[in-house]
Amino acid sequence: MKRLFYNPSQIVTANTAGKFFLRGNEMNEISILENHSILVENGIILEFPKNSELVLDDYKDIIDLTNKCILPGFVESHTHLVFSGSRSNEFKLKLSGISYEEIAKNGGGILHTVKSVRDSSIEELVHNSRIRIQKFIEQGITTLEIKSGYGLSFSDEIKILQVIKQLKNEFSIDIVSTFLGAHTFPPEYQNDKSKYISLITEEMLPFIKENNLAEFVDAFCETTAFSPTEVDIIFQKANELGFSLKLHTEQFNEIGGLNIALKNKAVSVDHLEVLTQNGISLLSNSETVATLLPGVSFFLNYNFAPARKLIDNNAIVALATDFNPGSSHILNFHFIMQLAAMRMKMSFEEIISACTINAAKALKMEANIGSLEIGKKADFVVLQSPNYSDLFYNIGQNIVDKTIKKGEIIYNVN
Repeated sequence: MKRLFYNPSQIVTANTAGKFFLRGNEMNEISILENHSILVENGIILEFPKNSELVLDDYKDIIDLTNKCILPGFVESHTHLVFSGSRSNEFKLKLSGISYEEIAKNGGGILHTVKSVRDSSIEELVHNSRIRIQKFIEQGITTLEIKSGYGLSFSDEIKILQVIKQLKNEFSIDIVSTFLGAHTFPPEYQNDKSKYISLITEEMLPFIKENNLAEFVDAFCETTAFSPTEVDIIFQKANELGFSLKLHTEQFNEIGGLNIALKNKAVSVDHLEVLTQNGISLLSNSETVATLLPGVSFFLNYNFAPARKLIDNNAIVALATDFNPGSSHILNFHFIMQLAAMRMKMSFEEIISACTINAAKALKMEANIGSLEIGKKADFVVLQSPNYSDLFYNIGQNIVDKTIKKGEIIYNVN
């Protein structure tokens, strides 16, 4: 059956001209339709009819969106959503001046969450994650990436991936699974790191591939985590098995991670808070998406990634929350967009592109989602406001009226 989303004040989307991503100054190319509606059939956008040409009696299923703005459903391309426990005491330490790296070296950070996750059942992890996913949906998220990385053993990493698989079956939004066994070295392998790398490459990756538990493989390239050489070993095996790749890199130190990511044709490189001009040049005209995480910079009171320089140098830039218990305990996707405007000097239009079509590219889904185009999935976010600028003006508030996935209303404020 056809469904008509009738008379929104604005239909706002990145204008991709069929190439399905925007780089550099193209990110400002936003198309705004007024006095049009959206016709959907079988979850797919069929056409954008002019209101003046519509005969409403021809349609049995009409959703009236008068005085409301439609944007593409938001794509959240970087989260660590499956975890248990709290690291609020660490937050207190950070505010007193102790760095994230110092906390990690003293057994806190990721390893604190690892212990909690290892002690948690699948049921407990699923329960916690359901609540978080629903909050994302209420903010207009229609596609969501979730990483493992808080298990750091064969059984516990698989446990997290099984949790993600169960969540995929429960929710109507698209959920993308990423294996991050190379998040940091677990305590039991601190003195034999090569053995843990072998566990990842020879046991975890083949099992995950055989059982279709993840689409992406990620790693954390940092002085307190994995070296570029170690990441390269993992990525070569992942490539051999047919995984797509992502990399956490250039967060606190520039140690060569970006080069390894580009060598292995990573789909995205994420963080980039200490990215240098050389790194910016490497990403200029690259097909690899620069996924920036301003929530981390805000939460840690740390550098913001050089968004303006990346865009001005023709990179493909996406934005995400990096929602996690330690360095970005921020579930407010709209606040991330607002931070990008206020602290990273991105225009409203660039931010919309970064959170829709470019974030879709960071998940290799740009041909089906991320923009409002005929033939794509009917994934929308409907604002209570008639103007998309109000999304940025209402700091810290959720002004979403409806979230629509494949033409179905999955959240309604009323």
